Amino acid sequence: MLQVETNSTLTAADAARIQYVPYFRLCPSPFNVRKREPTGIEPLAETIDGRGLMQNLVVHTMKGRGKQPKLGVCAGQRRLAALDLLFSQGRITKDYQVPVLIVSEGEAIAASLIENREREPMHIADECVAFGLLSQEGKPVSHIAALFKVSEMVVRRALKIANLAPSLLDLLREDKLDYEQAKVLALADDHATQQRIWNDAPNAWHRRPSELRAALTKAELDASENPLARFVGLDAYEAAGGFVRRDLFSDDRNAGYIADAELLHRLATERLIELSQTIAAEGWSFVETRTRVDRAELIRYDRIVSTSRKPTKAEKTELAALVAVRDEAKAALDAYYADQDSEEDEVLWERLDNALADATAAVDAYGERFETFDADDMKQAGAFVAIDEAGKAQVTRGLRRPEERAADSNQVAQLTHAQRSRDLPPKAKPVHGEKLCKRLTAHRTAAIQIELAQQPGVALAVLMYRMIPVVFDDVYGQSYIDHAVRIDVHTSRDALVSNADDMGDSAAWKGLEEQRAKWTRMLPKRTDELLAWLLQQDSDVMSNLFAFCVAATVDGISPVDRAHAINEVANTMEVDFTRYWKPTRAGYFEHVSKDRIVSVVGEAVAPHAAGELRGMKKGDAAAAAELRMTESGWLPEVLRNREVPKHVTYGHWDDEDSEADDTQDEGNDGDAEEAEAA
Repeated sequence: MLQVETNSTLTAADAARIQYVPYFRLCPSPFNVRKREPTGIEPLAETIDGRGLMQNLVVHTMKGRGKQPKLGVCAGQRRLAALDLLFSQGRITKDYQVPVLIVSEGEAIAASLIENREREPMHIADECVAFGLLSQEGKPVSHIAALFKVSEMVVRRALKIANLAPSLLDLLREDKLDYEQAKVLALADDHATQQRIWNDAPNAWHRRPSELRAALTKAELDASENPLARFVGLDAYEAAGGFVRRDLFSDDRNAGYIADAELLHRLATERLIELSQTIAAEGWSFVETRTRVDRAELIRYDRIVSTSRKPTKAEKTELAALVAVRDEAKAALDAYYADQDSEEDEVLWERLDNALADATAAVDAYGERFETFDADDMKQAGAFVAIDEAGKAQVTRGLRRPEERAADSNQVAQLTHAQRSRDLPPKAKPVHGEKLCKRLTAHRTAAIQIELAQQPGVALAVLMYRMIPVVFDDVYGQSYIDHAVRIDVHTSRDALVSNADDMGDSAAWKGLEEQRAKWTRMLPKRTDELLAWLLQQDSDVMSNLFAFCVAATVDGISPVDRAHAINEVANTMEVDFTRYWKPTRAGYFEHVSKDRIVSVVGEAVAPHAAGELRGMKKGDAAAAAELRMTESGWLPEVLRNREVPKHVTYGHWDDEDSEADDTQDEGNDGDAEEAEAA
C-alpha cells in the first residue's frame, strides 16, 4: 500500500525513493481531490523560507512533450502554493530543489485523498468525488473501505453523493447546499431529476430536506412507515419485480421508497389470504381479511365467549420475561419524553417507539396462545385477519356477525324489557358527564394542537378560514360557520390543564411544551424588541412559529358530546387520537361507573374479560381495565365523534331552500350556544 509521509522522518526504503527536482517542473495535478482553495499559505511560506521544505511532495508524471515533463502534485497542494508565493516574491528561483515521491497515476488519487484526510479536514464534496474517482478506476467498494479504514456503508454513501449533478456538487462545495439536502437529492439516480427538484423549489422552506424528499417521492410509498411495506418486506417486493428507491443514509433496514403501490397491495393481499387459510382450519365459519385494521367495523360485531387455560410454571416465567421487556421499552420511551433538555431525535424516538410496539405485540401474542373457544360456538362465528399500523398481522377471533344475532329469534324473545333497555344508550343521562367530557375534549384539543403546529400550511388555511368571512362580510355575511379558532387571540393552555389533571402525562402535551420551551429560548425577552426580531427571521422560522401560535389558539373543550367545529380541523389532518390518548385508570375509568367499565372491557377486549371484572370492587375493576386496555386503541364516544356542525346560510331567495335552512337553524341553535359559552 502507498505510504505518504506525514513527518520529516523517513525509513531507508522510503528515502531511497525520494528524488529532488527543480521547482519549475511542478504544477497542480488534476487528480488532487481538494478543489477548494488552500488556506494558511503565508505562514507556511515563511516556515519553508526559514527552515526549508521539511517534507516531500507526492507527484506523478503529466502527459506532454518535452525532455523534462511536468510533474503534477497530487499530495502537497498547500506546500506547492507556498512555493508559488515564494517564487512570485523572488525568494526562490525556478531551479529550487524540491523533494518529491513520484507515483503512478493510479496511485495519485489514493495518495491525494489519504494526504488530505490526514491533514486539514476535507470538504465532504471533495472527499465523495475522490471516492467516486477511485470507483471509476475499477476499485471495488471493499478495497476503498479497507484503504481508508472506513465501513463499506460509508463508501456507498459517499458514492451516492458523488453521483450528484456537477452543478449541485459545486453548490455543496460552496455551502449553498447542505449535506442533509444532498442526501435527499442523491435518492434520484439521474442528474436531470436532481436538478429539477432543486431548481423547482421556490424558496428556502421548500428546500428543506423533508420538502425535497416529498417532492422526489410524491408518487412513491415510504417503506419505513408504510404498514403494507413492513408486512410484505422489501426483499419479497423486489423479488416480485418491484422497484425500490434506496435510502442509503438511513439506518433502517427497510429504508427506501416503493414505486409500485399496486404490486405491494397485491402481495400483501396474497399473504393475508395464506394466513386466513391457516386461521380457517381452526374451525371458524368465516375468515375475512383487511389490509388495515378498522376498529369501527370490529365494534359492530358481537364476540362469543372464550376461556383461557392457566399457564404452566415455565410459561409464567416466559410471560414475566416478555412483560419485563415491554416495561423496559415503555420506561425508555417515557424517559425520552421526559428529557426536556435534549434536542429532538427523530431516529431515536422511532427506534424506542418501534421497540415498545414490538414488545407489546409479543406480550399480546403470548396471551392469545391460551385463549380457546367452544367448537359449536366457532361454527357460528369467525375471525378477521388485518394489518395493523406497525405492519404486523392482527388476528381477531370469535366475531359474530350482527345479522346472525338478529336472526336468533329464540334468544331475542327471551330478553326481558329490562335487559333490552340495559343494552340501549340511556336517553336522559349522557354516557359521559360534563366534567368528563371537558377532560376528554381537552385531550382532543391538545392532540390537534400538536399536529397543527407541525403543518404551517394547514395552520395558515385554518386561520384564513376564520378571518375571510369577517373581512369579506359582503360575500359571507349571510352565513354562520362554527369555528374552532376565535378571532380574538387567546390560548387554551391553562384550560387544558385545568380540565384534565392528567394532561401532563399526554404525549401531545409533552410535544407542545417542548416546542413552547424551544420558542421561549429563541424569542426576545422584551416586548419592544419583538417586532424587530420577527422582521429579521427567515421564512422557515416564521412559518413554524406561526403554526405553533395558531395551534395554541385552537379551543375544542366542550361540556357535551356533540358535533364540534374542531372536528373539521381534525378530519382535515386525519388526526389519529389513539396516538395521544390511552384508556387509563386515572384518565378515564375512575370517572365512570363500574357498569360502564365492564361494558367497555367487554366491547374492546372480550366478554369473558368483562365477566372477570364484575365481581371486583370499582377501584380494582378500574385497575384491571387499565391493564387490559391501555394499548387496545379503544376510544370513548367523545373522541370517536368526528361530526362537524352544519354550515347554515340565512336569507336564501329560493323558497324551497329557505324552508330547509329553517330546519337547519333549529338544529344548530344548541351548537351556536355551546360555541358562545366556550
